[in-house]
Parts: sequence; C-alpha cells; structure tokens
Amino acid sequence: MQRPACSSTLVIFAILFALHALQVAPAATGEPDGTAEKAAKEKEDARRAAAFDAWVATLPPDQQKWEHVLAENLGSFYLPIYQMQKVDRHEETAWDYVKDDPSLPRVLLIGDSISRGYTVPTRHALDGKVNLHRAPANCGPTSYGLDHLDAWLGDGHWNLIHFNFGIHDVNRKTSRADYLANLNKLIDRLQATGAKLVWATSTPLNTDDAHRQGIIDFNAAAAELMKKRGVAIDDLYTAILPHVDEWQNPKDHCHYGAPGYEFLGSVVSQNILENLKSSEKLQ
Repeated sequence: MQRPACSSTLVIFAILFALHALQVAPAATGEPDGTAEKAAKEKEDARRAAAFDAWVATLPPDQQKWEHVLAENLGSFYLPIYQMQKVDRHEETAWDYVKDDPSLPRVLLIGDSISRGYTVPTRHALDGKVNLHRAPANCGPTSYGLDHLDAWLGDGHWNLIHFNFGIHDVNRKTSRADYLANLNKLIDRLQATGAKLVWATSTPLNTDDAHRQGIIDFNAAAAELMKKRGVAIDDLYTAILPHVDEWQNPKDHCHYGAPGYEFLGSVVSQNILENLKSSEKLQ
C-alpha cells in the first residue's frame, strides 16, 4: 500500500529537524552555556575574598582601618585585582598602606590609572624623603572627584597634594565649561587643606584625533586655570610625549609599560621635592 505523500514529508522533516538539533545544541553539561564558568569565577572570588579578610585580620589596627577604606572605595573592578595582588601574588601595589615617618612630609597623589601606574616608582624615588600616599581609588573624572574627595583626603594633614583629572573627562565628553567649573571647585576644597598644590597635566591619549586633541585642549585650559589660582604645574604631557611611541601600550594608546611608569615616577618625584623645598616643607 502506498504511503501518503504528506506522511513521507513529515518523516523527512522530523529527521532533518533532529539532525539540526544535534548540530546546534550545546554539549550536555547539565548547566546552560557559561554557567559553569560563572560559578567557577564566583567560587574563586569568594575564596580570594575570604583569604583577604583573613589576612586583614592579622594586621595592626591602623592598617586594618586603611584596608577597610580601600574595600569601600576601590569598587567591583579594582578591589578583586587588589585582593589578588595581595593574597595570591604578594605584590607591592600603589594602594599599599603607608606607615608615616613623623619627621617627613606627607604627600598625596590623586589621579587615574596613569597615576596609579607611577605611584610605586614615585614612592621608591622618594623613600626616606617623603611619606607618599595615594587616594584609595581610580579617581576618574572631575565629577567623581567632587563626590569622593572627602574620603580620599581622610583626616590627616597633607603637606603637598599632587593631582590630575582629564583623561576620563575627555572620554566621557565632559564639556570644557563643566570641566573647568569642576576643577575650580576641586581647587577650592584642596586649598582648604593648607597643602601645597601641584597640578599634573594629563598624558597623551592617542586613540583617535578627537581624543588626542581633547587632551591637548583640556591641558591648556587647566594650565591657564592653575596659573590664575596659584597652583604649581607638573607637565607630564610634555615630559613623556617624546617617548610615547616607545613606551605607550599599543593596544589602548593610553597606558604605559614599566619603562614609561618608571620615567613618570622620576619626573613626579623630582617635581614633588622641588615644590616641597619651595614651600619650605622639606627639611
């Protein structure tokens, strides 16, 4: 007996559907795609956080207080990195606790990830001359600085504050007017500390013409403002510009390798010493 054509068609369709399902279906793992990796990451993060908390519990009270400040300010991106550096790699970091020598000036660095990169080299260059601290954050744009400056300043006295904002403002397309208005407010609050202020120009950003020119324009506008407000300038842009092709990361055209940060650290440390001497804060 001849099978109806529609039945044959249905059988063929069912076979093709089954073959297609075998081709596109993920391997049977008992979990949706990515879930196993996510679970493994969460487990590793929890392990690291627990190890970090155990390490913090062994520290003196003043250092524990600092580690809690970091935990509150570093955020979900930088905190796991810092925890990994401390409990897994035992590395020196920009955010390490600084035990002050009361005979030396206290200096605070405020700035973005470029500033983070040159913090340790600067600290090494100033060893035995300055207590060099760093704001407990990647300080981001000027608007973020205004919201978090009190936490970064803490309750101690500062002899000198070396600060920078610019790259994040350019990336976020902050208007020139807003950038300068925010800088003015930041200067007001920083000057109220009684510290000598040093403004660092933003280093080159070479991702495209708009960003490259944005840094140039914002540096020029900020420099003009700093001169009006009596703030010293550390021109990192001009210092590193001849070395950008050699030292800047070709993947992001923003950050630097170790030679670049060592160079910036030498420039910053020298500038800090000169400004401390001029303000009679360095013995």
